[in-house]
Amino acid sequence: MIRSLAAALLTALLSLGTAQAQDYPNRPVKIIVPTPPGGPVDVIARIAANSLQNALGKGFVVENRAGAGNTIGSKDAAEAAPDGYTLLYSSASGLVIAPLLHPDAGYDPLKSYDPIALVGESSNILVVNPAVPANSVADLVAYAKANPGKVNFSSGGIGVLPHLIGEMFKARAGIDIVHVPYKGGGPSINDVVAGNVQMTFEGTSVLLPLIQAGRLRALAVTTPKRIPQLPDVPTMVESGFPNFVSTSWTGLLAPAQTPQPIIQKLNAAINEGLKTPELKIALERLSNEPLGGTPADFTTVIKADLAKWSPIVNSLGLNKQ
Repeated sequence: MIRSLAAALLTALLSLGTAQAQDYPNRPVKIIVPTPPGGPVDVIARIAANSLQNALGKGFVVENRAGAGNTIGSKDAAEAAPDGYTLLYSSASGLVIAPLLHPDAGYDPLKSYDPIALVGESSNILVVNPAVPANSVADLVAYAKANPGKVNFSSGGIGVLPHLIGEMFKARAGIDIVHVPYKGGGPSINDVVAGNVQMTFEGTSVLLPLIQAGRLRALAVTTPKRIPQLPDVPTMVESGFPNFVSTSWTGLLAPAQTPQPIIQKLNAAINEGLKTPELKIALERLSNEPLGGTPADFTTVIKADLAKWSPIVNSLGLNKQ
C-alpha cells in the first residue's frame, strides 16, 4: 500500500513537471550573474540569454548581482524558487573557488544547484616577459631552479584562478617561485609586460593581443589540447606535466530541485544554440570554445575542479582568511 502511494506520488510529480515544461517559459526568466557588467562571464551570459530567448520565445533577462567574490549573486540564486524562472550563470571562479575560499558563502556547488549545461571554456596561458631566458616550460623550470626565490608570478589577487594555477605549477614543478598579488588582472598583466614580474597564468582573451605584439612570450596553454589562436604553443601536458589542465569555463544552472523536464528543455536549447554560427562566432570573439553536453557532464566538471582546487586552497590556508 505504501509503495503504491509512493509510486502514485512520483508519477504525479513527474506529470506535473512535464506539464510545467510544456508551458515553460510563460513569462520572462531572470538569469543572475554574480559578477559586474562588462566582464567575460557577464558578456557570455548575455550571449546565452539571447540564444535562449530566440529558441524559447520569452525574454531571458540578465541581472548582475556582484560582490563578495561572486558569493552574493550565487547565494541569491541558490535560495530562489526552483521553478525555472530564476537561473544562475557562473564560472569556475564563482561556482567552485569562491565557496572554497569562503566556507560561509551560503551555497554548495554540488547541492545548491541543478546544472543545466556548460556553454564555453577558454584556456589560461603561461606567459613570461620576453627578457626571461625561457622559450619552453622546461627552460622556465630550469631557470627557476637555478634562481630559487627570485622568480615572481603575478595574479589579480589572492585566491583567484591564476593564483591557484601558479601554486599548482609551483608544487608540480618543485620550484621556489613567489606569488605577487595585485588588485585585478589588468595591473597583474601590466607588471609582467613591464618586467617587474617574470610570469603569470591568465586568460586567452586578455593575453592574446600582447602575445601577438611580442610583448609577452607564451610557453604553454592549460587546455587539454592546443588552441586555434596559438597552434604552435604546446599544452602543459605536452610540456611534461600530466593532467595539468585548467580551463575557465562558464555555464547555466538552476536552483536545486527544479523540475527535470525544465532542466532538459533548457539543456536542449543551449545545445542547439551552440550549433548556430551566431553563437559560435560570438564565443570565438571572446576566445571561447563552445562546450554544451548534458547536465551530468557539467556535474563531472564541477566535481573535478573541487578535487583539484580544494587541496591547494587548504594547503595555503586561503579558506581561513
